[in-house]
Amino acid sequence: MIWEIKLAVLFVIFACAVAAINVRDLLGAGVLFGVYSFMMCLQWLAMGAVDVAFTEAAIGAGISTAFFLAAVFRTTRRTKD
Repeated sequence: MIWEIKLAVLFVIFACAVAAINVRDLLGAGVLFGVYSFMMCLQWLAMGAVDVAFTEAAIGAGISTAFFLAAVFRTTRRTKD
């Protein structure tokens, strides 16, 4: 993969991590966590670790995000402060 694309994916990973920490909406945080996991999948794929990328896509971006979103819909979305 071209190093410019790897660097762009790395910046998106960093931006998603910072945004997921700072966002006040729980649904937004769950979605940002899913995007973060998917970008990590692309980064693992760029490094040649196809098995780790597949596991990250299936568990990290798929199942974990579904569990987070299901938990958000069972609670209130916004914080009180």
